[in-house]
Amino acid sequence: MEQILKYFPELTPLQKERLADLKALYEDWNSKINVISRKDMDAFYEHHVLHSLAIAKAYGSAFAPGCNILDLGTGGGFPGIPLAILYPECRFTLCDSIGKKVRVAQAVAEALELENVQAVNARAEALEGRFDWVVTRAVATLDKLLPWVRGKYSKGVICLKGGDVASEIQTAAGRHLLQPKKVTVSDISIFFGEEWFQDKKVVMVGE
Repeated sequence: MEQILKYFPELTPLQKERLADLKALYEDWNSKINVISRKDMDAFYEHHVLHSLAIAKAYGSAFAPGCNILDLGTGGGFPGIPLAILYPECRFTLCDSIGKKVRVAQAVAEALELENVQAVNARAEALEGRFDWVVTRAVATLDKLLPWVRGKYSKGVICLKGGDVASEIQTAAGRHLLQPKKVTVSDISIFFGEEWFQDKKVVMVGE
């Protein structure tokens, strides 16, 4: 939590309380269902919560009150749940094709009394509705992801990524006529000083 407060000093008491409760909730669920790597739990706030909140640092001003956000491939609730805590006036749909992970995400949201979160067990292609934004974390390469979400958003897709992002964008551009000018890449190391973020990026594909 010290890392979170370092970068987000303006949190309300309720936001601080909910973020502080996250680790115990996930430790409890991890003892029943392996949602997060056991070794990763030691760096839970850095590798999962703070990583999720990099989206807020890069594009958070775009999440206007009332906007509708799809977290595709949410797993146990990342980046959706930390973002839902930060943006209580936005609506979040947490979607994953693996039922047990959706159950964890829903249970965590209920334990935190996050009324702006709905968890859905579905594949991206079968999901009904249209959203302002789609957010994802390490779900798929852009050339696979973009067809899944085509027609499902009005503003953009924001992805947490690592590795060779330039090559990935080039591949997607070739296969889906993606215009490079519609893609913005932000280094997470600009926002967070920890070494773990050195090769991590936030990639936004605009409509």
